[in-house]
Amino acid sequence: MTDFESFRKSFKGDVVTAKDEGYEQAIARWALNAVRRARIVAYVKDAEDVATALKYAKANEIKIAICGGGHSPNGASSSEDGLIIDLSRYLNGVKVDPEKKLAYVQGGAKWGAVDKATMAHGLAMVAGTVSHTGVGGLTVGGGYGWLSPEHGLTIDHVRQATVVTADGAIRTANKTENPDLFWGIRGGGSNFGVVTEFVFQLYPQRKTVFGGPVIFGRDKLLDVAQLIDEWYPKASPKEAMHAIMGRAPDGTPALTLLTFYNGSEADGRQAYKTFTDLGPVADMRGEMPYETWNSMMDAFTPPGKCCWMRGVLTDDATKIITYDAFDKVMDLFKDGPFRGSIGLEFLPHGKINSIPKEETPYRRNLPGNGICLVMWDEHKPELEVKAKKLVDELSSMVKVPGMAYGNFSPDTEALPTAEGIVKPSRAKELFGENYPKMQQVKKKYDPDMMFNKWFVVHPVTD
Repeated sequence: MTDFESFRKSFKGDVVTAKDEGYEQAIARWALNAVRRARIVAYVKDAEDVATALKYAKANEIKIAICGGGHSPNGASSSEDGLIIDLSRYLNGVKVDPEKKLAYVQGGAKWGAVDKATMAHGLAMVAGTVSHTGVGGLTVGGGYGWLSPEHGLTIDHVRQATVVTADGAIRTANKTENPDLFWGIRGGGSNFGVVTEFVFQLYPQRKTVFGGPVIFGRDKLLDVAQLIDEWYPKASPKEAMHAIMGRAPDGTPALTLLTFYNGSEADGRQAYKTFTDLGPVADMRGEMPYETWNSMMDAFTPPGKCCWMRGVLTDDATKIITYDAFDKVMDLFKDGPFRGSIGLEFLPHGKINSIPKEETPYRRNLPGNGICLVMWDEHKPELEVKAKKLVDELSSMVKVPGMAYGNFSPDTEALPTAEGIVKPSRAKELFGENYPKMQQVKKKYDPDMMFNKWFVVHPVTD
């Protein structure tokens, strides 16, 4: 056992406990229901601090969690009576090498900072669609964004990473140095270590893009769904769309198309002309700076609320966007404390699926992602139980079999369902044929399973 005061003295960053000022802020998370009463929050200053914290936790048998953006609603970045390795206070920087088109991004950075730093040089990469999402969690989980049709997943642009593994070793991971670890962190979640820095390849990006919400009423529902199915197979890599069934902020039932075009307003309006010819009730699109566009969804996911969600796989829009589904969603959220929706991402997958399936742990050839989302204001256990049941109902309307995107599915772990039933980890289903190799990597770098949150991989047994 290591003495706490000795740990605090050897630690360069800030150590916060329940006795210290700032504790409540230290355990706060994007979703109120993800807050846990940690024993220690360790704001690390560098990779050596991470190693110190891991060694202290291991010596004292304290559970750990890693916090970058703190965006997971299931508390993956929190730990009841545990030790939080928090990168957000000091390891949140972004440096850009415009000549080599590389970005050096620390593990606690958020996507808004990345967009701002890279676009100053006319460069970008595949970033999350919510700017206050953490870089680390989205990246190690795969990473979809508006630029995915052109450039693939976020993990496809990681060129190197600095990783602190369970034994406290600080390792460089790339194609030639610790290549198995490099393979594992590109889509394998936080199973293998704490990433303190990513090196991303950047590519040129025009300063402005075109997009915004186009809102339709129930009367145009089936016509819009049919148009999506006609448009999607032929969509260019510059086009992408989210289709959302849910009530508008004023309570009006709505089907909202959040349309994106990586080009001029004139070309963007032409690309989606068949949709607007249907006569939407509102068209709020415009040409704007890319970084402004990439924070467009922030307003729909504000911090300080409660949230539960589940990823689903998409199918033809006409199979999911139906009168029955639309009316059920509107009925579920016509009154009461909950706000909910079914969102479907129509991002052309050609580039994503062109990467060989063995290149990363992340499963390729998925048909597309959807997300069933419920938010509410007050953190009460009975409301969380109800919210999970609502997510179950929403998910049941999207009848596409198979395991969806892990970053959208906080219940991929051995967590209680709304009925209190504990299901086993679904990591094997999530990673498919790559799971056995992940077990080998897990055994090498984390045999004692210190990293045991968020679709946990179990090490292979002899």
